[in-house]
Amino acid sequence: MRIQHWQDAASLLVGAWLVASPFALGFSGAALWISIALGLGVVLFALEAFIIPSYLEEWGEMLMGLALVVAPWTFSYQQGSVTTSSVLAGVVVIVLACWELAMDRDFATWWHDRWHHRAG
Repeated sequence: MRIQHWQDAASLLVGAWLVASPFALGFSGAALWISIALGLGVVLFALEAFIIPSYLEEWGEMLMGLALVVAPWTFSYQQGSVTTSSVLAGVVVIVLACWELAMDRDFATWWHDRWHHRAG
């Protein structure tokens, strides 16, 4: 198990925060379970990046981040720390995933070969 990108370690920490935040901030109801479930998803994608390095897990992290951003309004969280934690964590996860994709050589090669070829 080797860390190729520091963004994966940062995503792992954000996922751990999401799992711990319901207890630290006193969430209840749907917010508690959704935060834990999406946090575990972020953790699993980050761990997958350590075990089988690929650019594909970043797409999963972006989906998790998007779910975190829209969850407060989809599931009618109360305003305040619950919404703030979910939205900020979601934005951080999306930014880290995009940043890693921008720096990943395998993805850059794939992108270039797929979309920047000459016509004809």
